[in-house]
Amino acid sequence: MSYSIAEAARRSGLSIDTLRYYERIKLVDPPARDTAGRRAYSDDDLNWLVFLTHLRTTGMPIKMMREYAQLRHHGDASAGRRMGILVEQRNSVRARIAELQSCLDVLDYKIDNYDRICRDVAGADATMEEISA
Repeated sequence: MSYSIAEAARRSGLSIDTLRYYERIKLVDPPARDTAGRRAYSDDDLNWLVFLTHLRTTGMPIKMMREYAQLRHHGDASAGRRMGILVEQRNSVRARIAELQSCLDVLDYKIDNYDRICRDVAGADATMEEISA
């Protein structure tokens, strides 16, 4: 199957400008061209774009993404280094998750505390209304 740049952008969730940028910085190989000279993305191209999007979402720097992209052209000979890049990024993601979990724990604590305060205030207001009546 072949996709125009607009369709590839839609399917990958990336903008057309981002697709062109990724091609320019060699994150993606130049796609095939149709008879009119327009980019024609394949299913493999789209799968690679989705993978790149996942890497970017993890916070992987473009520099590391470029290294990974270059290494994949070396096939199995570069599997060790590519795995190393992914393990390193996984460790980074796990550390960020732990940091965010700690922040979430603080937020939960504060929200619970304010919830107790609000219930106490509401209870005190109800008691005051009963006394006044």
